[in-house]
Amino acid sequence: MRAAVLHETGQDKLEVLDDVEAVGFGPGKVRIRVRATGLCHSDLSAMSGVLPQPAPFVPGHEGAGEVVETGEGVTRLEEGDRVVVCWLPACGSCPSCRRGQSELCLTGFMNAGTPNFRRPGGDVFGFAGTGTFAEEVVVDAGCAVPIPDDVPFDIAALIGCGVTTGLGAALNTADVTAGSSVAVIGCGGVGISAIQGARLRGAAEIVAVDPVRTRREAALRFGATRAVAPDELADTKQQLTGGEGFDYVFEVVGRSATARTAYETTRRGGTLVVVGAGAMDDFLQLSMFELFFDEKRILPSLYGGGDVVRSYERTIALWRAGRVDLDGLITHRVPLADINEALDQMRTGTALRTCVEM
Repeated sequence: MRAAVLHETGQDKLEVLDDVEAVGFGPGKVRIRVRATGLCHSDLSAMSGVLPQPAPFVPGHEGAGEVVETGEGVTRLEEGDRVVVCWLPACGSCPSCRRGQSELCLTGFMNAGTPNFRRPGGDVFGFAGTGTFAEEVVVDAGCAVPIPDDVPFDIAALIGCGVTTGLGAALNTADVTAGSSVAVIGCGGVGISAIQGARLRGAAEIVAVDPVRTRREAALRFGATRAVAPDELADTKQQLTGGEGFDYVFEVVGRSATARTAYETTRRGGTLVVVGAGAMDDFLQLSMFELFFDEKRILPSLYGGGDVVRSYERTIALWRAGRVDLDGLITHRVPLADINEALDQMRTGTALRTCVEM
């Protein structure tokens, strides 16, 4: 089968090969024919080494498709079921799951260390234990979440990561209140989803911050009340809040510099939500005095900060009701053969989300 492979960490191009085999099928596993996958910035971060991932590997973790085979012991799925790929499945029995924090379950991360592809030259890993830049993938049954027949594969793929992360950051982690002021720093697919979440919660002011003009324009279409470049943020803070700062600020870039800006943009007693996935050696510096004196809440948000399956169901319900726009997030579509073009679209900010159609 065909798959896009990164041979060595640090390379910026993928090679689309037709000699890749999805392996690991057996009890408790399912084989999925991938029909659509989105590109998430985390894929680029894994390719560059910002996020740890053994190589060679097949990137991609935001996918949807149909089950083509189920292993022994799999009872809730059968051949032909439409599913979204969940890269962070909950085991249901670990301490995090028992505490009701299933988004912190480590089962999915453990999968990332086991190769689930093979080429004639040796084993190939799948990013985050999945690897959806491939025509087929073998994953634990818990990674395959059934979706209704009326949800298109491209929409389901977005729900698999970016939309769930952004909406959840606003709805679960921050619990944005009606009438509040919000700033979102970084307005790709995840940031736009956070904007939609803040709009759903009735935020009065939603400021989108991004260096790319087309992304700022898109943010206004999705619910932002104002969109500014990073060098305009300080003036906007002064104009809208009298210099006090915003009630909620979402950092959706994953860098200490933007996190520091987000902290300074948050009002005293306000909430900073860290959504972007950053590097292990990129440290955010805060003084002990400001932590004490400002009493700002700093809330990391992993995968939307809530039960993933329930978040999927909520997003589908909101999409059906016309309360969130998922179709509009897909600005470009390419076949797998043009995956490097799609990566460039993400690097330049040309695309909110590119859908790779298999």
